[in-house]
Amino acid sequence: MSLFLLVLTVCLVIFGGMIALMMLSGTPRYRTEPEQLMALFDKALSSSVSETEWDTIIGYPIRHDDYLEGIRRRAQRLMEEHGRHGRVARGKPLLDDEGREELAALRDHLAAHTALRRRED
Repeated sequence: MSLFLLVLTVCLVIFGGMIALMMLSGTPRYRTEPEQLMALFDKALSSSVSETEWDTIIGYPIRHDDYLEGIRRRAQRLMEEHGRHGRVARGKPLLDDEGREELAALRDHLAAHTALRRRED
């Protein structure tokens, strides 16, 4: 009987510790910065980005900056209008020619906005 109580106590301590650890730890958040979006756009323009990388960054909402969220949504719209699933796997660029032109303009706009914001700070 004492062995049973010892095992039960150890199990309760372990489970209680795990529950406390989970409740006290916060949910990890990924914070997208303008430099990361510009690097992604550069990779997409040079046809060296995978669809998985594109979907991972562009598919994650940006809650800390409304301007970056707008850029992300425009890039997502570009993929919907000018990209097709599986293009990279077939050796083609992520976006068609018109989509790459619009992405280059979006990248330049983001770079100018980021430079202006840094100058103000």
